[in-house]
Amino acid sequence: MNILFVTSEVHPLIKTGGLADVSRSLPRALHQLGLDIRILLPGYPAVLKQLPKARACCQVISATADGPQARLLQALLPGTEVPVLVLECAALYDRPGSPYQDASGKDWTDNALRFGFLCQVGAWLCGPHSALDWRPDIVHCNDWQSALIPALLHHQEKPATRAVLTIHNLAFQGNFEPQWVTRLGLPMESFHMHGLEFYGQLSFLKSGINYADRITTVSKRYAAEIQTPAFGCGMEGLLQHRSDDLTGIVNGIDEEWNPALDPAIAASFDATHLAAKARNKRALQRECGLTRNPAIMLIGMVTRLTHQKGLDVLLACMEALTQYPVQLVVLGSGEAAIEQRLQHWAHLHPDRVSVTLAFDEALSHRIMAGCDLFLMPSRFEPCGLSQMYAMAYGAPPLVHRTGGLADTVTNCTPKTLADKTATGFSFDELTPEALQTTLLRAIACFEEKKGWRALQRIGMRRDFSWDKAAAQYLAVYRQLVAEA
Repeated sequence: MNILFVTSEVHPLIKTGGLADVSRSLPRALHQLGLDIRILLPGYPAVLKQLPKARACCQVISATADGPQARLLQALLPGTEVPVLVLECAALYDRPGSPYQDASGKDWTDNALRFGFLCQVGAWLCGPHSALDWRPDIVHCNDWQSALIPALLHHQEKPATRAVLTIHNLAFQGNFEPQWVTRLGLPMESFHMHGLEFYGQLSFLKSGINYADRITTVSKRYAAEIQTPAFGCGMEGLLQHRSDDLTGIVNGIDEEWNPALDPAIAASFDATHLAAKARNKRALQRECGLTRNPAIMLIGMVTRLTHQKGLDVLLACMEALTQYPVQLVVLGSGEAAIEQRLQHWAHLHPDRVSVTLAFDEALSHRIMAGCDLFLMPSRFEPCGLSQMYAMAYGAPPLVHRTGGLADTVTNCTPKTLADKTATGFSFDELTPEALQTTLLRAIACFEEKKGWRALQRIGMRRDFSWDKAAAQYLAVYRQLVAEA
């Protein structure tokens, strides 16, 4: 079975969040199951720099007369045997900044064209006029940046390729002015409420939800949540209509997140040899300028500093938190106001609070290895990977019970600890009071060393490999091919 996996980012070539991790790990797991899977992504400067031996495989023929000049390059994704097709188009992708925004943090004004063109090329590779001698049975689209492909296929004559859309985060929808409909090669007749139109705009994500043969999202709980007004972002009615075609599949985590083999951390350890984790804690306290105290609970956060991640709730607790026997290490970047308030607390309590405003993959590993507790008070979390990384590194997560956090973290109680199912701490109501109450409960557990060790080991022995998720995606693919 041939699979074209279309994404806007893939680790280690380009990464802004969890999509990049999934875009590396899932294709690799599917490749290991015997699928002929190829990844298509834009040729950003960082991607081209890391693939110096990529070879040109074909010129791209645009679906519109004024389409930009482009070609496809082919290479292997580093560390894997998975082929990568890189869409080299300097006019659209050779620019500074992130894949989506300029250096000032503003969206590129031509994002509709930048990712619309990616979708056009994805659809072209599925059709009879592709320059490759390879045709996908399934095109797997990811989030809004590739969600226009199902609509483009729908308007092809007798498309042979079936389309799967995975929603990693419904809040990002790719909504643009309606003039982009025809500029991207779609008929204006498709611009209506049952097609591409969403409150007067062309919506990439809505078009994918409408036209994809199957829709998946990244946890069972989130699949249910997005069909409600609280989480549906205005698309809950459409998702309810497509509910029979909607499946929640929890992500896995990559095998590189293994404290027994991680070269980025101070000392290797596993569930059987947990004592070495203390060396990582001392090293992290030293690196972050915190008081080196093995008895104090060290809390870690690696996150985007945004309202979605519940940082406002944490900040409302900071005065009380600095009175508890805890230290806090934060790594991330995001909204300027949140960054400034966190830095304020780090300035007031430099021996207790450390804030690093950056993206630093190696430091994120050291935080997982060194912290005692990992904090994720997210308002919503489609799946979340960090809570699974934390469990693998013996740092029980403390989470708001939502989305994938509810699916992967089992609240620690005397009963769940006794029956060896507890993996962390969770709370239902996203308020400062609920967060503080749960944190105090975690501190009490931490101070009872035998129970804490048991909690760590239960989490470390959970199987979060990609094998289970890949098998579920394969089942979706097989059903679609059988229907075709």
